[in-house]
Amino acid sequence: MTEFDNGAAGADDDWAAALAEQRSAEAGDAIAKAPLESFTPGGDASGRAAADLEQILDIPITLSVEIGKSRLSIRNLLQLNQGSVVELDRMAGEPLDVMINGTLVAHGEVVVINEKFGIRLTDVVSAQERVKKLR
Repeated sequence: MTEFDNGAAGADDDWAAALAEQRSAEAGDAIAKAPLESFTPGGDASGRAAADLEQILDIPITLSVEIGKSRLSIRNLLQLNQGSVVELDRMAGEPLDVMINGTLVAHGEVVVINEKFGIRLTDVVSAQERVKKLR
């Protein structure tokens, strides 16, 4: 037998041992469970939670405000030029949608402060409503 053949025989033994272990597990033998770390209020876990929160506070997000939508054919899109008016699906005075990374989180109205646009939130979408829209 060559050295390569011995390696192949060893691999066969490993497979046989693995299959035997699988069969014994399927037969109902007790499987050792991994120990779980216990979390106690005020213990080390709360310190880790605060540190985890610190890490995500600096993640950048994109906040955008949507004033309305419109559907156009490509023909009409190509006919647009300077001065063209595109009708949107919202009425003047209706609340605008405030989106974070494309997800609706609030409604608001436009304000002007020091010659810059801003938005005043008039209604914040609840977390339960956001989750419902994901389904």
